Amino acid sequence: MKVAIVTGGSSGIGLACCEKFLQNGYKVYEYSRKNGSDNKDIIHIKADVTDEQSVEQAVKTVFEAEGRIDILVNNAGFGIAGSIEETALADAKKQFDVNFFGTVLCSQKVLPYMRKQGFGRIVNISSMAAPLAIPFQAFYSASKAAVNSLTLSMQNEVKPFGITVCAVMPGDVKTGFTAAREKNSTDSAYKDVLARSLSVMEHDEQNGMPAAAIADAVYKAATTKNPKPLSTKSTQYHLFAVLSKLLPTSLVNRIVGMIYAK
Repeated sequence: MKVAIVTGGSSGIGLACCEKFLQNGYKVYEYSRKNGSDNKDIIHIKADVTDEQSVEQAVKTVFEAEGRIDILVNNAGFGIAGSIEETALADAKKQFDVNFFGTVLCSQKVLPYMRKQGFGRIVNISSMAAPLAIPFQAFYSASKAAVNSLTLSMQNEVKPFGITVCAVMPGDVKTGFTAAREKNSTDSAYKDVLARSLSVMEHDEQNGMPAAAIADAVYKAATTKNPKPLSTKSTQYHLFAVLSKLLPTSLVNRIVGMIYAK
């Protein structure tokens, strides 16, 4: 039986991914700091993606039990919102520790097993906020842009070992991510524009795609023979991704500003 590991798999996109792999005959392990989902067929391992020893032991546990690791989905992440000026450096570092270095750490601990077995697929969860830098979500956007660069670099490094790496960039998705977003104080010089920006973000997210739609995209990326290095879901976001490359950067950034910083 093929084996999939999903980080941040207790809720939202992560849980939807776990259920998708489960439905398709995989044995599924999810890593999270919480107690796991209510689905007892998903094997929960308590792990913190920012803790090297925790991740190393979690990966070792899966391999010793199953003798293989076919898929790693690096999904664990969260968002912070606020102005660059007023975001505490500790908060910005925390954003990167989870979203970027968590992806690095989990990949580092899985890759030795994938190299030895001669196969494996790593799917990183990025965001459309990577190619389209969102004002007042600068550190989230930057962390996901870093994930994209990591994905492309890793893809070429591990290809000779039979391992493939790709990233899925979700757009607006209706999950608990919105409520969990950490927000800086709005009692500042940016108070009014920040409030409007957050209102637009939250409205779009809560009217976005269901997590199951992203799980479908992740499963496709995980099982297609030659997945796109960076992909997204829905015609709308495919168009955004293409336009972000074709149009002048100044124009793209001006349009984003009109939406999120007016």
